[in-house]
Amino acid sequence: MSRFLLTEAAKSDLEGIHDFIFLDSPGAAARVRTALRDAMRRLARNPRLGHLRADLADEPLRFWQVYSYLIVYRAESDPLQVVRVLHASRDVRTLLQGD
Repeated sequence: MSRFLLTEAAKSDLEGIHDFIFLDSPGAAARVRTALRDAMRRLARNPRLGHLRADLADEPLRFWQVYSYLIVYRAESDPLQVVRVLHASRDVRTLLQGD
């Protein structure tokens, strides 16, 4: 497995993250976006890298942190499916229940 797909929620998350950071620093926004995409490609090649968190999700989702953001994904899907990209300080469980 070497590819990944973003859900609509994950696409929206990435856009929001970029736009928020861009207001203060366009360069930082680009670096964060690149780091997140690079991590997603790495996870697609090695889907078991992330951690299972039964306390945050009712299904077997894995989590991988990049800076202050969590990439939430389904490791068993082919291609790997990125469900959300959330700031770690947010109420991740509640946000995932809404998906």
